[in-house]
Amino acid sequence: MLLACACVLALLGVGALVLARLGVERLPGTIHWKSENVSVTIPVLLMVIVSIVGTIVLNLWFRR
Repeated sequence: MLLACACVLALLGVGALVLARLGVERLPGTIHWKSENVSVTIPVLLMVIVSIVGTIVLNLWFRR
């Protein structure tokens, strides 16, 4: 079970890297805040999209 979870997380990480190269992390709902030595980026719209897709996938998975 632990190995399966690790594989899923690895695939999600590779998918995130591929999407970052395509420019998906810079959606219009991203909040940027910069200070002298601190930079914070909050991808609000991306979090909402991932949440909706995850909810749909989990609902389809557990209804079987």
